[in-house]
Amino acid sequence: MSETGTAQARPGRRRGAARERLLAAAARRFYADGVAATGIDTITAEAGVAKMSLYNNFSSKADLVMAYLDARHEEWLGLYRRRLEEAAGGRGGVLAVFDAYADHAAFAYEHGFRGCGLLNAAAELPAADEGRASVRRHKEQVEDLLAGHLEDLLPGRPEEARTTAEHLSFLLEGAMARAGLEGAGTRLEHARTMAADLLDRL
Repeated sequence: MSETGTAQARPGRRRGAARERLLAAAARRFYADGVAATGIDTITAEAGVAKMSLYNNFSSKADLVMAYLDARHEEWLGLYRRRLEEAAGGRGGVLAVFDAYADHAAFAYEHGFRGCGLLNAAAELPAADEGRASVRRHKEQVEDLLAGHLEDLLPGRPEEARTTAEHLSFLLEGAMARAGLEGAGTRLEHARTMAADLLDRL
């Protein structure tokens, strides 16, 4: 590669690395301290980059919040896909969703587990904020995943599959809320057991 080509490539690599450091810092601070309480200066200081670097990568704090929400969504999907690789059939697929939530709760958070980071962020955002719509889409996708696995488990019974998916979604979200308040994943373990019992009765 020519010297010019090398010089042109390096800034791109630096910007990519800076973006990842900023997202990682935002994820830590938003989850531990909240979105509203976390300023740009805090994020750039923790990421070890200049403030201008943040605005080179994100148009605003709101843009950074959206990137954080998207990253958390993708992070959860990764956990779910890994669990799904070990699952068998529709029943195993449903339980893989519960296991992925439990895996998320088991992360080593700075100030302990505080519940669903997406819902925590959504609670701080105005009603019409794009971030809340993003969180709603995530929760809808989780319910759709449950419904898909239930359709495999209940062939020819699509309405029952959809109703049961909603039921399990409520169970999952309720357990996540209680687990966040208690700072431990115990409620998620209980929810998985309840879900397994329900599936066995279908």
